[in-house]
Amino acid sequence: MNVTYQSTRGSESGITASQAILKGLASDGGLFVPDHFPKLDKTVEELIPMNYREVAYEVMKLFLTDFTAKELKDCISKAYDKKFDTDEIVPIHRALTGYYMELYHGPTLAFKDMALTMLPHLMTTAAKKNHDDKEIVILTATSGDTGKAALAGFADVPGTKICVFYPKKGVSPFQELQMVTQKGKNVKVVGINGNFDDAQTGVKQIFTDEALRAEMAKKGMQFSSANSINIGRLVPQIVYYVWAYTRLVKEDIIRNGEEINFSVPTGNFGDILAGYYAKQLGVPIRHLICASNINNVLTDFFETGIYDKNREFFVTQSPSMDIVVSSNLERLIYHISGGDAQLTADLMERLRVRGSYEISAEMRDKLTDFIAGYADEGQTAREMRALFYDGNYLIDPHTAVASGVWEYYREKKNDWTRTVVVSTASPFKFAWTVLAALGKDPDAPGIDLEKELSELSGLPIPKQVLEVRKAPVLHNEICNRDRLSMELEVRSFLGM
Repeated sequence: MNVTYQSTRGSESGITASQAILKGLASDGGLFVPDHFPKLDKTVEELIPMNYREVAYEVMKLFLTDFTAKELKDCISKAYDKKFDTDEIVPIHRALTGYYMELYHGPTLAFKDMALTMLPHLMTTAAKKNHDDKEIVILTATSGDTGKAALAGFADVPGTKICVFYPKKGVSPFQELQMVTQKGKNVKVVGINGNFDDAQTGVKQIFTDEALRAEMAKKGMQFSSANSINIGRLVPQIVYYVWAYTRLVKEDIIRNGEEINFSVPTGNFGDILAGYYAKQLGVPIRHLICASNINNVLTDFFETGIYDKNREFFVTQSPSMDIVVSSNLERLIYHISGGDAQLTADLMERLRVRGSYEISAEMRDKLTDFIAGYADEGQTAREMRALFYDGNYLIDPHTAVASGVWEYYREKKNDWTRTVVVSTASPFKFAWTVLAALGKDPDAPGIDLEKELSELSGLPIPKQVLEVRKAPVLHNEICNRDRLSMELEVRSFLGM
């Protein structure tokens, strides 16, 4: 049965996958969700001999049902190629009692590459399928990793432009350097004087401005998104949960049918939602551990049923998780409400107006797939240190949050279910933070952070790091966090 898509807020339904990918966001501001969840039509035994590209096809074909087999396989082969520094694409590393799924072997050293090497090909294919000759304008907010991965994916792709907004003081120095050195005639990078939530709010407001969209249409342009609000970002992320399960069975770590946990460092809720979708496909997942840093709005939500963004915002050593408005949670709200679009729209309006909402007891009863916890700054640093010195394994601060929250949960609940920790970024992207956690002085005079980390760990400096260090800065724009200032930057970029 074909899967179609509908808005979480009710204004659109019966939308094909290719149409949903092109639109990015529904016209009412809602997110596109599948009208039903398909089931895997290949057994684990059939999936085990497959490589990552083949597993990707078997998963993605279930959700992108208006793409032909040839179109989808072509997109996959272009995405998961020599841009990745390992043929396996997603290796799984055992350290101490955990299994770490490394999603950072792509061109920008972060898990966003798993979807954003794919999205440009899906989007340009979708445009052809729908006979849409408008120029696609990608408008994106980033908390650090999405920006670079999207820029790298869309740079100089014909028929596209991409504009990325990021919090000027809310990403790591290396993340910022990755973005501001991005080459491409069709790219623009703007820092804002605010945090990620400000950037995300501004982008959503610009995105849903009907007058602006109409003005752009007259000039042959249309908005789309590379954030995980785009279903074309979310679907490729489902793949690696299926992949991880088949690898554990293949290596005789678990029996086929045995349940496992995933611990996921979580900010905008897209990555862990992909795990939830994988469970709906039939992957035997017991719990999805939603791991937050001290911006722990999601922990409070899962514990109380109340989502409240009216709280202090912290800039942490895990900046990609410094988020208090988790956009993809809207999709989960829609699913646990039984597909009640009006209720979902009402709750999102309460969030916009009051900054908070509360779900019903019946909805809370449907959250049993999730366990939530958070790690503070000290716990995050201690986890990096313990895993390196006791397990001979180097991780970044985001992965440390997920690992630390899982360790705490396991001890507290005595849950010894095999657990895969989702490792989302290379430690070399956060060399200063990792070195400090390992007891070194990253501010010592003349220190070369990446070289020091390489010598300490015995790991080579990734070539992507070396390339960025030598690249000239090409983007210096900074604007205020209000919607008008951001829109002026977009208009200037588009020549409007």
